[in-house]
Amino acid sequence: MNEQRHVIMMVDDDETYLATGGKILEKKYTVYPVTSGEQAFTILEKIEIDLILLDIEMPVMDGYEVIKRLKHNAQTREIPVIFLTSRTDPGYEFEGLSLGAIDYVTKPFSPSLLIQRIENHLLISSQKKELVRFNQSLQEMVDEQTEEIRRLQNAILNTVSELVEFRDEMSSGHIERILQYIRKMIEEMLRQGLHADEIESWDIEVFINAAQMHDVGKICVDEAILNKRGKVSRREFEEIMKHPGYGLMIIDRIRQMTGEHLFLDYAEIFAESHHERWDGSGYPEGRKEQDIPLAGRLMAIADVYDALVSSRPYKQPMIPGEAAQEIIRGAGSAFDPALVEIFKAVSGDFAKIAEHRDMLI
Repeated sequence: MNEQRHVIMMVDDDETYLATGGKILEKKYTVYPVTSGEQAFTILEKIEIDLILLDIEMPVMDGYEVIKRLKHNAQTREIPVIFLTSRTDPGYEFEGLSLGAIDYVTKPFSPSLLIQRIENHLLISSQKKELVRFNQSLQEMVDEQTEEIRRLQNAILNTVSELVEFRDEMSSGHIERILQYIRKMIEEMLRQGLHADEIESWDIEVFINAAQMHDVGKICVDEAILNKRGKVSRREFEEIMKHPGYGLMIIDRIRQMTGEHLFLDYAEIFAESHHERWDGSGYPEGRKEQDIPLAGRLMAIADVYDALVSSRPYKQPMIPGEAAQEIIRGAGSAFDPALVEIFKAVSGDFAKIAEHRDMLI
C-alpha cells in the first residue's frame, strides 16, 4: 500500500524557481505551485496543505503579508511556513521568524538541503498533530471519568435522599419539589438583581443539588417520632430539632472520607440553617436576619411552603393560594422580607410544582 503523500505549496512570483522547485519536490510530494498570495489563499480554501514554501519578495502581496494572513486564520495558522529568499540580510530572516515562519532557505537552494529541511519540519508537524490528538483523547477520557464520577455521586446522593424520605413517610416527593422551588427563586433573584453577586459566585447546579441534603440528619431521628400519627410532644419535638446537628455530623463524616468538596460546603449550610428564622426564634443556633446564610433563608421558604401544601395525619393540605398567604404573612418574622417578595413573583410556579406533589391521603 502506498504511503499518503504530503502536500506542499510553493508560492513564488519567479516561475523559473517554481518550475525548478516543482521538479525537485514532485518525486516525494504532491506540489501546488502558485505565483501569488491571492492564488495561494484560493487554493487553501479547497485543499488541505501540509507545508508552504513562501517567497518573501513578491508584488501586490509579499511573503510577510501572506504569513500574517495565514497566522490570523484559525484554519491555516498551524501550517508550517518556510521562507524562500535571495536576500542574505539577517534582518529579513529575523522578521520572517518573528511572524511565525519555522525556517528560512536562501536561493538558489540545494535540492538535498531543501528536501531535508522539509522532511524535518513535516516530521515535527506530524508529531505536533499527534500530540494534539493524544491530548484530545486524554481529555475525552478524563471527561468521561469525571462524568462517571458525577453520575456515581448523584446516584449515592439520590439514594441517601430517598432513604430520608422512606423513613419520614410524610414527606414523599418533598426533596424533588424543594429543588424545583429553589431553582425558581434563584432564577427570579437573578432576574431582579437581588443578591446577584453572591449567586453568581455559586456553582448553581451543585448548589441546587446540595439542597437535597438539608434533611439528611433525619436519618438519626427515631422513625416512630418522624411518622407519629398525631402532634408530637415537646420531648419528641426536641428530638426532631436535633436533626440539623445530626446532618452536620453526617456531612462532616462524608468530608473526612472524601476530602473537601464544594458540594459538601453547600450541603452543610443547608443542613445547618434551614430552620433558622428571620426574627431569631429558629433553631439550632437562633441566628437572625443577615446572619442566616442566604441558602438557609431560601430553604426556609421552600421547606415551609411544601409542608403547608402536603398532607399530614393531623392536618389537611392547604391549597397553594392559602400556603402562599401563610408565607407572605411570615415576612419579617419567619422569613427574609426581600425573599418573600421574590416568592410572590414565583408563587404561581410554586403552585404548579405543588399540584404534582405525591400526597399521602
